[in-house]
Amino acid sequence: MEVSARKKGRVIILDLRGRVDVDSANFVEVVGQCVRDGYCDILCNFEEVDFIDYMGVSALAIAYKEVVNNKGRMKFVNIPVHLKGLLSVTGLGKVIDIYETEELAINSFKEDKILEDIKKMQLRRRFRRLPIDIKIELKAKYDKNAICLKTELLDLSAVGAYIYGCENFKLGDELTLKLKLAPDLEEIVLDARVVWLSDSQIQHDLHPGMGIEFYNISSTVQQKLLIFIEKNLSFMSTDNQ
Repeated sequence: MEVSARKKGRVIILDLRGRVDVDSANFVEVVGQCVRDGYCDILCNFEEVDFIDYMGVSALAIAYKEVVNNKGRMKFVNIPVHLKGLLSVTGLGKVIDIYETEELAINSFKEDKILEDIKKMQLRRRFRRLPIDIKIELKAKYDKNAICLKTELLDLSAVGAYIYGCENFKLGDELTLKLKLAPDLEEIVLDARVVWLSDSQIQHDLHPGMGIEFYNISSTVQQKLLIFIEKNLSFMSTDNQ
């Protein structure tokens, strides 16, 4: 098999020619070199490929794994009709995105980047933390005697919080947390787990206290937390100007 490379934007296009079979080690080497050179978006053009066997599929899978392990993306384009069946039977066609035209394939890389940026933005929003003082109620799920009434929540994100003024729980305890958020003061009930305990010698200003993470949280409730956090952070930013 012959492999030639060309570049379009940030995508490396590998034009394959001939047979993808047991003698396709050069393809794996070319892909590996692309990754080492920092090009992790790779489009394989099969327009001039006339044969693929199971050993060739193995070579494609090895190259694909190399790209994915380096947080890259590999896609296929122009698969001849008589070869699509083999990719389908081997399952490779379900793992790797296949496109009919080069333009569609190139645009898909751009769309992936947009979606990736959106997801990163959403993830950052989830972890934005709001310093705040809210009275809350905590109860252990499996110990009726472990309760903290009207303790304080000092730091809130959409994935967890820091609780001050309670020493009734230990690492790993599963809790039920109840709080009310302004302005409507609707009660929100959250499942939480203790993941960190303050040290009186090191964090004396924060002791007694603990860090908790939320679990089994619905997207609706998480969105309410995000809105509350974003709104109050913007107020704080305005006040500091």
